[in-house]
Parts: sequence; C-alpha cells; structure tokens
Amino acid sequence: MTAARALVVDDSAINIDLTVFVLRANGFVVESARSADEALARVRAFRPDVILMDIQMPDVDGVEAVRRLRQDPATAAVVVIAFTAYAMKGDEQKMLAAGCDGYIAKPIDVATFGQAVRARLEAGRPA
Repeated sequence: MTAARALVVDDSAINIDLTVFVLRANGFVVESARSADEALARVRAFRPDVILMDIQMPDVDGVEAVRRLRQDPATAAVVVIAFTAYAMKGDEQKMLAAGCDGYIAKPIDVATFGQAVRARLEAGRPA
C-alpha cells in the first residue's frame, strides 16, 4: 500500500515542525507550506491525499484557500481538515460549511493525531 500524502499548511514553523514529525512517524509522506498561496501553488505538484489547513493566516486565510481548492476540478476531491487554534463555539460548523471535511483543534494530541488524520482521510469526501 502506498503511503498517504499530507500537506500541512500553517504560518507557524513550530506547528509545522511538530505536525510533520507526528505525521511522518505515523507513515505519511509529508510536505508543508507556510501560507495559503504557497499551498495552492504546491498542491498540484505534490498531489496530497489530505491537506491540514490552518485557518488563521496572514494574507489569504484558510477558509478562502479551501474555497479555491473546491472550485478547481484538479483539487476539489482532496480531503481537507481545518487545523486551527480558532476553537470558538460554532467554528467547526463554519469550517465544515466552507468546504472542510473535518476539524482538528490545536494544540494536537501527539498520541492520537496521526490516527485522527488517517481516519478522516479514510472516510473520504462526503458525496
């Protein structure tokens, strides 16, 4: 079986380092991007199975990046998980309404994070 490919999008180098480390330890092939624009440029070449998208980023935020991914036939089917510390009441529903397939709040639980990402990926995109 081919290893799942994950793209981690976050403007924080510390968050990227931890997330990439945990996902690689769980068998994922991982690349990262520090901005939504960088992620949108990278996604076509890397062809991830899942994208972990930070929502609060300078310039283009994660919600707008997800909208752009969903509008492009080449990326519309990629599983996108909102990955954010922005965990106010109603935020999960807002992220799902914007086109995210799942929601994981920061800080992550390193013991369960890889399996949570894999489970969401295996569930696929809603029909």
